[in-house]
Amino acid sequence: MPVYLDESEYNRWQSHAKSTLRSAQIDKSSGFYNWACFKAQQVAEYMAKALLRGMGIESYGHSVSQLLKNAEFNEKVLNLAKKIDKYYIPTRYTDAWSEGLPEDYYTLEDAEDAIMCAESVMIEVEERWKSLKNAEGNAKK
Repeated sequence: MPVYLDESEYNRWQSHAKSTLRSAQIDKSSGFYNWACFKAQQVAEYMAKALLRGMGIESYGHSVSQLLKNAEFNEKVLNLAKKIDKYYIPTRYTDAWSEGLPEDYYTLEDAEDAIMCAESVMIEVEERWKSLKNAEGNAKK
C-alpha cells in the first residue's frame, strides 16, 4: 500500500469519469450507440487511472484490463474490463470495418451493456479507493 494517497488527483480523474458517463448516457438516449460505447470505455479508463494515479502509480495506455491488472483486481473485474476494452477503436474509426460506418454496427443493447460495464468498474474502483483510504487512516492512528 502506498504511504500517501493523492485524493485530489483521484477526485480529478473520478470527476471526469462521472461527466463522461453522463455524456455516454445522453449519446445512448440520442441513438449515438457507437459513441455511447466508446465513452463508456473512457469512463472505465478514467476510473482505472484515477485509482492508479491516486496511489502514485504511473498509468499509461488505454487498456482498462491492463490498468486494472496493475492494480491487482480480481478476474470478475478484469473480465468486465476486457469486454469494455473492445469498444476503444472500432467505435470510432471507419477503417476498423470493411464496409459501412462505425455507427452501423452498434445497437441500443451494446450501449446499455457498455454503460453497465463502465458503472460496474466505477463501483469496484470506488470501493477499492475507500478501502485504501480506510487503511491509510488506520495506519496514521
